[in-house]
Amino acid sequence: MSTTLKENIEQKENALISGQNDLFTNPDADAARQFFRTKSRALKPKLSTVQEVVKTMLNDGDYIAIGGFGANRIPTAIIHEIVRQGKKRLGFAGHTSTHDFQILCAGECFDRCDVAYIIGLEARGLSPNARRYIESGKVKLTEWTNATLSWRLKAAAMGLSFLPARNILGTNTFQYSAAKEILCPFTGQKYAAFPALFPDFAAIHVHECDVYGNAHVYGASVSDQDLAKASKRVVLTTERLISTEKIRQNPEATFIPFWCVDAVIEVPYGSYPGNMPYEYFSDEEHLREWLKVEKDPEELKKFIDRQILGTKDFYEYLELNGGIEKMKKLRAAELLIPGR
Repeated sequence: MSTTLKENIEQKENALISGQNDLFTNPDADAARQFFRTKSRALKPKLSTVQEVVKTMLNDGDYIAIGGFGANRIPTAIIHEIVRQGKKRLGFAGHTSTHDFQILCAGECFDRCDVAYIIGLEARGLSPNARRYIESGKVKLTEWTNATLSWRLKAAAMGLSFLPARNILGTNTFQYSAAKEILCPFTGQKYAAFPALFPDFAAIHVHECDVYGNAHVYGASVSDQDLAKASKRVVLTTERLISTEKIRQNPEATFIPFWCVDAVIEVPYGSYPGNMPYEYFSDEEHLREWLKVEKDPEELKKFIDRQILGTKDFYEYLELNGGIEKMKKLRAAELLIPGR
């Protein structure tokens, strides 16, 4: 290496900076490997219930992540149960997060959040209560981007402690992140190092799976495959259970394999009021109702008491909001979309 190149690298190393906010999870891949060594990979039935899973697999203080994309394919039943059981002090991955974030804010379930996309419900508008909660000072925030959180999950899924990229260098997002600048050992070029994200608990809603957790997902999948591989405990809610024989007829279609999964719960219409691609459309009327009542904290409290805390489970919630007749209409609306 020439003296000039060596001096340039040394100067760059002295100038490397780090994001100023907290890293909420341990990126140590070897520490995660110690946990995964003890995780059963047996091909055994994993059927459970929403109540049992949230009670036994999720602890106060855990770091959680939710699958899906925006309000599409979200595991609403699990999120409701987290609020219903009063889980607190959670960490949360705010990755393409809309109605799931809105629900957890209503329950004040988390006190730290990795921020990428939160508060907004896309074209529907901003959640007034989520905004109040985030601005209240009750939640510690560290900023990322959707791509960055995807890469953090991918690093964990690969068994690495970080992945390098360039996407937020020189931005305020980097300043308020927990990323670090590094130099490429081959070229001396500067990159941002994004720490691996190993959630304690992940809930993912899928179109269909068998009793072991071999799952099919149709439509946008985002980072759910990496999420399933990165998370210590993985719960699948599914629109329907199918036979393992059907899974084996088309093995390349298995999006999430059984060895990632700890529990399987059949929850028809389980993404409601969100959209389930090719199954049923989102209940835009109900989502508008959420945004309306959130403007008044007292009205929101009454709404949550009635919709979640006052219902024993997700099925009572569905019945309260139109039951099977509403679901039939939403299914018909989805099937009317061109190409579906």
